[in-house]
Amino acid sequence: MLPREKTVGVLVGDIQVGGGAPVVVQSMTNTDTADPFSTAEQIVALAEAGSELVRITVNNHEAAKAVPEIRRRVRGAGCNAPIIGDFHYNGHKLLAEYPDCARDLDKYRINPGNVGMGKKRDLQFSTICAIARDNNKSVRIGVNAGSLNQELVMAKMQENTDRDLGLDSEEIINECMLVSALQSTELAIESGLRKDQIIISCKISRPRDLIAIYRELARRTDQPLHLGLTEAGMGMRGLVWSAASMGALLSEGIGDTVRVSLTPRPDSDRCEEVYAACELLQSLGLRSFAPSITACPGCGRTTSTTFQELAEDIQGYIRGRMPEWKRAYAGVETLTLAVMGCIVNGPGESKAANIGISLPGTGETPTCPVYIDGQQHAVLQGTPQELAAAFRDLVDNYVRTKYPRKAVLQPAGK
Repeated sequence: MLPREKTVGVLVGDIQVGGGAPVVVQSMTNTDTADPFSTAEQIVALAEAGSELVRITVNNHEAAKAVPEIRRRVRGAGCNAPIIGDFHYNGHKLLAEYPDCARDLDKYRINPGNVGMGKKRDLQFSTICAIARDNNKSVRIGVNAGSLNQELVMAKMQENTDRDLGLDSEEIINECMLVSALQSTELAIESGLRKDQIIISCKISRPRDLIAIYRELARRTDQPLHLGLTEAGMGMRGLVWSAASMGALLSEGIGDTVRVSLTPRPDSDRCEEVYAACELLQSLGLRSFAPSITACPGCGRTTSTTFQELAEDIQGYIRGRMPEWKRAYAGVETLTLAVMGCIVNGPGESKAANIGISLPGTGETPTCPVYIDGQQHAVLQGTPQELAAAFRDLVDNYVRTKYPRKAVLQPAGK
C-alpha cells in the first residue's frame, strides 16, 4: 500500500494535493451556477467554514458563461479558494465554446462514465484533457458507481460468466470502477496531461466497498486520491457512514482530499459538510481547523441542561469567530476547550484543556470552577446566559493574549 507522502503532488490553484501535503478539505455548492451572486456567496461561506477547494456544477451554457463573474466576485471578496468545475455529458463542448470558463476554473472534474458512448467516449474525454493541458489545469478523474461506463460493466459481467470467475455483482462493479479510473488516467496522460495534473476518485455509497476499492487503488497507482462516500445520506446516518469509511482509510495513510457528501435538510447550512470533514481530520490528528471542544455527554448526575446549553453556545460562538481569528492569530485552531457537567470528570478534563469549566451536577455546590492551562482561574456563578457570556469573555481574552498576531500585509506602495 502506498503511503500518502509517496503520492504525486498536484497543484490546484495554490493548494497542493498529494506529495505529502496535508489532507485537503473540499465541498460543493448547491446553488444554481447560472446565478453568479448566490454561487459566489456560497463559495465564500464554504471557504470561511474551512473548505480549501470548492466545486461548482457547470452543466449548461448559462453556467459556463457565469464562471468568470463567479470568480471575479469570489476573489473580490478576498477568498482565494480554488474553484473546480464539475462536468458531465457536455463538458467537452462547454469548455471548448467558453474559453473564459476553461481559463477561470482551477480544476476540472471529469466523470469517465458519462463523457460519451462508444468511440465518442475517448475522443470527448481527450478533448477535455487537451483543454486542461493547454490551460495548465489539473483534473480529477471522478469515477462513480452510479454512473459507470455500462459497456465496461457488461464486458466484465460477460467475462465473469465465460471464465466462471464466481464474482458477485458488487465485486464486478468494484473492479469496473478501478479499471475505469486507471484506464482513464492512462488516456489522460496520452492526451497530454502530466501525472502531476491528475487526481483520482472512485466513489461508492457502501462503506466496506469504498474501503476495499481505495486500498486496491492505493496499491495500483501513485496518483493522489480524493475520498468521499457518495450519497452518504442525511444527518447522523451520513456522518457515521462517512466517518466509518473515510476514517479507516485516512488512518492507513490513504487519501489526499476529502469531502463529506451530506444530504442537506431544506434550507439548512451547506457548511455542515465542511465542519464534518474538518472534524474528521482533526479527530485523527491529521489537521487542526478550529478549537476543539470536549463536552460531557450527561448522565443521571447532570439533570440540569445548563452544560448542554453552554457547550452549544460556545461551539456556535467559535464557528462565528474563526474566520476573523484565523486571519488575525497564528495557531488559534489548536485551542482546546472543555465544558463538563459534574465533579466526576469535570475538573480533570477542564485542567487538561487550555480553558475548561466544570459545572455542578445534581446536588453539588452551585459554583463553576474555570481552569486555564491547568490552573484554577476563577469560579463563576449565575444564570445560564451569564455563564455563557463570562465564558465567551474568557475565551476571547485567551485568544488575544496567548496567540501571536499575524503580520498584516500592506498594499503595494503603502
